[in-house]
Amino acid sequence: MPPVVLALRRMPNPRLTGLGAGLFASAAMLVLGILDWLFLDGSPLVYGLLFLPVSALTALWVRTADLVTAPISVPIAFAVGVVPISGGSGGFGGHAMAVVTALAVHAGWLYGGTLVAGLISSVRKVRDMGRRQRVAAARAAGQGGRRPAS
Repeated sequence: MPPVVLALRRMPNPRLTGLGAGLFASAAMLVLGILDWLFLDGSPLVYGLLFLPVSALTALWVRTADLVTAPISVPIAFAVGVVPISGGSGGFGGHAMAVVTALAVHAGWLYGGTLVAGLISSVRKVRDMGRRQRVAAARAAGQGGRRPAS
């Protein structure tokens, strides 16, 4: 086998529930946002670039039954993580407006990460549907094409 395939097979393969995937993405983006704020003074470019792999991992690690939650939870995670880097002053209202402004200004990264999660989830779902069809066809062929009596 090629070394790339072997390396990919050694990667962790957790299966998170929909809630677990959302919590993973939110916690990861919050930690990345805090680290970005501490070390890079809240660089939106770095934050956006780090959001893309978190979106991909979220879509890869969610259970097959919960695939629809990945494209839903990654935008929420983006919003959670943008809080530390958004800045703002003047109390709660100033911070809230800074977060809304940061979300509006960096919507490209938000859409990009959501697109990554959506594409990965869609491909995984199509592959799962194909696998289920092959199993059903193999079962039907094993029974000689007869339908079981109900």
